[in-house]
Amino acid sequence: MVIPIYNEEQILERSVGELVAGLGALGIDFEIVLAENGSRDRTVAIAEELAARWPERLRWFSYPEPNYGGALREGIFRARGRFLVCEEIDLCDVDFHERALALLRADEADLIIGSKAMAGAHDHRPVFRRAATRVYNAMLRASLGFSGTDTHGLKAMRRSVLAPIAARCIVDYDVFASELVIRAEREGVRMLEIPVEIEEKRAPSINLVQRVPRVLGNLGRLMVSIHLGRDLGDIGKRRS
Repeated sequence: MVIPIYNEEQILERSVGELVAGLGALGIDFEIVLAENGSRDRTVAIAEELAARWPERLRWFSYPEPNYGGALREGIFRARGRFLVCEEIDLCDVDFHERALALLRADEADLIIGSKAMAGAHDHRPVFRRAATRVYNAMLRASLGFSGTDTHGLKAMRRSVLAPIAARCIVDYDVFASELVIRAEREGVRMLEIPVEIEEKRAPSINLVQRVPRVLGNLGRLMVSIHLGRDLGDIGKRRS
């Protein structure tokens, strides 16, 4: 599994310890890849300690800047298992692992989305964050034709199917996770959504309001790429 981490010294050791214990109790053969990106606290030092504690279970690397999407994509490329779970350090939902891996092993789908917005889900985050999720998903449906209920958060996938799609994605930061799901849907990847229960262990590491301009810019770039078959970066190069 891949877990992006940024300034997580308060919860990193406890969250990883609980995840290792929970997956071990299920008898799952697993490896954790911590995708550190631009942390300024003790996150790197703690990641090193955890890798020394569980050398056969945990690896980590550093992405050069605070960039959730870039770190997640690099982690997907570095992962080695047949099945890959993209986790969140403030969630670490063992129940999702068990249910999603059962569906992948049964060949029910190639991508499982843990939806916090579909019927049966329980989202215990603050009301502002729940509302932001619904507004963002409505924008994805209106602008990019997404037919699901969620793109950001827990995912489980057949790595051989999704890694090539990740390599074709053009945006980073928060929108990469959405682009991966949307491109997978548009390319006919077999997808399933399953409801999850979300109760975060800490406030977001990056202020939600501060994310908005970058999210809107990356969404615009993604719309151009998908609807016109080109990347804004390439357009800029041709004009210069």
